[in-house]
Amino acid sequence: MMKENKQTTRSITNDPQAKKDRIAQWAFDTRPILGRFHLWLEDVEVEWIRGESFKEFSTGISFLEGSMERLFAMIGAVTALGTQLFGRYGEGANLDKKGLNQVKKDADAISAYAMSESLWYLSRQLPENHAIMVCMGEGLMPKAGETPEMGSNPQLGFGRVYARPQVAKWLDRRVIRLLNDDEYGWNQFYQEIKEAGITIWGAAIDTLENTSRFAKGKKTGPLTVLHMFNQPLNITKPYEGYMGNLLLPCEVVDTAAKQSILINFHTSRNLVLETIETTYPEIRRENIHVWTLRGKSREGRIGGLWQEWLNLGVHLVDDDWKLPTGKNAFTESGTYAPTYNIGTWTDESGDIHLLIVDGYAASAEAMQAASLAPLLNIRAFLSVFTSNFKLPYDKEPSIMSLNPDAPDFKNQLEKLAGKDFDDDTVEKYKEMIRTAADAGIPVKKQALEADDLFPEKQWSVLAVSGYMCPDPYSGAQGVELVDEENRIYKVTVRLVGPKGDKRIMFKLRLMEDLEESQLVFNPLLNRFLAGEDYKSRAVRISDSGRIRNEIQTLCTEALEFNGERIRIHFDRIPPEVISPANQEKLREILEWYKAYHPTWFSWLEIV
Repeated sequence: MMKENKQTTRSITNDPQAKKDRIAQWAFDTRPILGRFHLWLEDVEVEWIRGESFKEFSTGISFLEGSMERLFAMIGAVTALGTQLFGRYGEGANLDKKGLNQVKKDADAISAYAMSESLWYLSRQLPENHAIMVCMGEGLMPKAGETPEMGSNPQLGFGRVYARPQVAKWLDRRVIRLLNDDEYGWNQFYQEIKEAGITIWGAAIDTLENTSRFAKGKKTGPLTVLHMFNQPLNITKPYEGYMGNLLLPCEVVDTAAKQSILINFHTSRNLVLETIETTYPEIRRENIHVWTLRGKSREGRIGGLWQEWLNLGVHLVDDDWKLPTGKNAFTESGTYAPTYNIGTWTDESGDIHLLIVDGYAASAEAMQAASLAPLLNIRAFLSVFTSNFKLPYDKEPSIMSLNPDAPDFKNQLEKLAGKDFDDDTVEKYKEMIRTAADAGIPVKKQALEADDLFPEKQWSVLAVSGYMCPDPYSGAQGVELVDEENRIYKVTVRLVGPKGDKRIMFKLRLMEDLEESQLVFNPLLNRFLAGEDYKSRAVRISDSGRIRNEIQTLCTEALEFNGERIRIHFDRIPPEVISPANQEKLREILEWYKAYHPTWFSWLEIV
């Protein structure tokens, strides 16, 4: 068994009065979200991994004030709880590919809805000139092993705005211009924000990481990740792609600098290894553990990277390898969570071990890990990849930096790839490059860091993780039923900022029975599609905003934004996203709302 020596935790005082005060303060600060989801806060415990416990209510650990941090922590808890209870956990284990994909979409829908609703209620506590804007999200594109016709998963992606009504309307108009007006770019957008005196907090979100593991009922891994930044990312369009990522302890990077070695994603792994051995002279190569995505579908892309490390005599992490936490790693997905384990530890024999992360990740996960890294004394090096898994990792950044409008693009592409391509494939590569460039991704830079995605190089972050299942990398526990009769669940959230790092354990009681709570956590449209009678249900003006929010989450690719209106094109909804029968029913539902409540649904156009 390995002993973890990287982290120490300190619980706050167990004094009965302090406990009552703590619960009361957390309940008061998070009451908008607790009330929305019909929850009662029974208890809250805080373990400090880094920071001072006595500062719990006197100062925050990030650019946010303490009450706002507590609201974000509750978002992580509510999203984890609702998804675990009502997201069809494990129901895809024995289904075919189509059935599994539907379970995944249902799980993503619950997690995205719970987080989106939580952000909406949190936004009512924002200062009047503040807004939250989602800049990067997971779910827009299929992952390795999936196929394009599966369509996007329900998700919170670029341009979703949460703020008080006047600020939200003002900002929405400019986001729509970013999406539709080629003459309106990032510089003008950011300048108008500054001139208006509006502060935007940017967000990178993966409402359910490791969705496949969740749908298959794996015992570890699924979590929700929300990163809040004190400024928006300089991204101008919905974007999800892939990025190479190499994450190392700062000590290793500092050693390299002293030896005049430039470390980035493209540095020879032999040089990286030499620097590691200089930094930790006593380390043995077999005790250097490289966490990387594995699996046959990834062999064409990073198989050469695996072989490079193996040739150097280091250990590639596999699913049977026991982490310092005592739990087994997994490598088919989940590139964010291993960031928490990067660094050294000593085993019971006194031998030093080191874990690093190498390979690639989806863009949102890569950005989240890169922005988490400084809080954990880590450096993260990125590189923009294509969305094609057939070329090796060392070719892709050069391809992404090509000019897609160059007359000899095909020749340049084939020369870099070392093979011939048909015209359709060439066009796909052009489209990948244009999509990334149009979104503001710095494709011309082959070596990136998190700073390259912020308009101001000085930035700050609050990282929130809520755990549906136990996390083998941080040791956090997942959702646990602690009192079945009273419907009390324990939920763990990790909150990390520049000034502290803490693990929060909530005990939350469902104030309704499970059947009623399921309605509370389910999107309206999902409930109606499942058979609830929307015509006899009492309609509120808030239904308009909820349904507007839900269609943006459920079928992003089918929407066209025109001023303050949203046009939904049913012919753009893949049947794998919403079945033909449910599409017909969805149209019926939307047409009914449009006909009977035309003022509230004036924003909706149906094609």
